[in-house]
Amino acid sequence: MHTIDWDRFLLPYEQAVEELKVKFRSIRNELKRKEEYSPIEFVTGRLKKVSSILDKAARLGIPLERVEEVPDIAGIRIMCQFVDDIDRVVQLIRQRDGRDMEIVEERDYIRHQKDSGYRSYHIIIRYPIQTAEGEKKLLAEIQVRTLAMNFWATIEHSLNYKYKGNLPTQVRERLRAAAEAAFQLDREMSEIREEIKQAQRLFERKSNLVSSILRDLEQLESSGQVEMATAFQERLHGLAGDFEGLRQLAEEVKEWLVQSGTGITH
Repeated sequence: MHTIDWDRFLLPYEQAVEELKVKFRSIRNELKRKEEYSPIEFVTGRLKKVSSILDKAARLGIPLERVEEVPDIAGIRIMCQFVDDIDRVVQLIRQRDGRDMEIVEERDYIRHQKDSGYRSYHIIIRYPIQTAEGEKKLLAEIQVRTLAMNFWATIEHSLNYKYKGNLPTQVRERLRAAAEAAFQLDREMSEIREEIKQAQRLFERKSNLVSSILRDLEQLESSGQVEMATAFQERLHGLAGDFEGLRQLAEEVKEWLVQSGTGITH
């Protein structure tokens, strides 16, 4: 009988999940720091439970001694705001193919949704992990979907668990109708995406300006100019929604730093 030390077996998969989350979150943060639009809204990851691994292996006809062939023991989920963003994320992943990961398979459930109404884009990758025993290349699944698709998929998963995969006809039909409603919501949001993106870019620029001002005020205060830093801080509090006022204040603070001999910052 083949036995597995599951804690030891799953350890590199856990490492893969954490590394992949960091990679894609870093892409998102880098784009935002450049004040560019990021197609990645947020990233989550999960490790498949042992019971689910065994169920999947049985469904795929994979014997226990080859359980590492189950493709989604490690899973990453990338959420997007708009349907069009999914293609951009897929392109970002394809650009990494052959560098720090290898694409094994792609499944497009966006254009070819499942009968249940499920929509998502799945990419199976082979990902190298450095362990104490050397390099291991593991299979992992990346799912790319919109927030609306993810909400629907989460509900469907819960209902499938409750009914053990045998959904009553009425529930199945209502789920399918809900999937279409969610996709219609995605289409409506895509129609006004430029308005949404402009608002988000403005918010991001304001956030970056405020962060820059606060860093400069900390430097001003640490140089002993507490009174001036306090005066600038009070002005900052009154400029919450005034982008032009924030920009002008940022320039004044930097100019004061230079004139006072504190130095040019960032």
